[in-house]
Amino acid sequence: MNAPTSFFIALDSWSLRMIPREFLATAQIPGGDELRLYRRGGDFIIALGGNELMSSRVSGSEEALATMTCARLNTNAPHLLIGGYGMGFTLRAALGVLGPDARVSVAELLPEIIAWARGPMADLTAGCLDDPRVALFERDVARVIRLGQRSYDAILLDVDNGPDGLTSADNDQIYSTHGLIEARTALKLGGVLAIWSAKTDERFTRRLKHTGFQVEEVMVRAGRNGKGARHVIWFASTT
Repeated sequence: MNAPTSFFIALDSWSLRMIPREFLATAQIPGGDELRLYRRGGDFIIALGGNELMSSRVSGSEEALATMTCARLNTNAPHLLIGGYGMGFTLRAALGVLGPDARVSVAELLPEIIAWARGPMADLTAGCLDDPRVALFERDVARVIRLGQRSYDAILLDVDNGPDGLTSADNDQIYSTHGLIEARTALKLGGVLAIWSAKTDERFTRRLKHTGFQVEEVMVRAGRNGKGARHVIWFASTT
């Protein structure tokens, strides 16, 4: 009798855990802690202290951030702002559904993240940073937003585990009332502010509504197969 697929998945996960993590590099967050890049077999992991922020084995909700945002846009030539790059899941998913006339600006504060993307994770990156539709800004996404005036059809944010500034206290400004007003100002009429989070936050939902957004909160799974941890994406629309 054939073993169920779930058996092989569990066995594969167990086998992977038996492979020791190989430390590759660090990146110092301004005003914050230190990110560490690891490799385990063919998998890459970015960790902050004891927290595993992201893994190349789990990308479903980050990809959903892109595809579900793009599905809400009403233009064939949108301009998206993505902050930050991470492992590039959101960027690659966006490029996969956007047409040739779209533009995608990527704001990544840490140059080491981009160096990792072009170095040890080059195969995972798959050339997305060299796509002619992409413009890379190695700076704080909050600053890029602040300089935008009706510039973007969508702003996609995945710079923390949620609206609590986990990686850096400076990121709290993005989720503050003032930061949300700046994001609203940077969006075109009918634009979408999409924010990824590891969990729900009722206070943040109220803050979005208080700053004039029409808010939709959607639960998505971490895995591409519709399984895994439950994550949250807020889609906040302007009118």
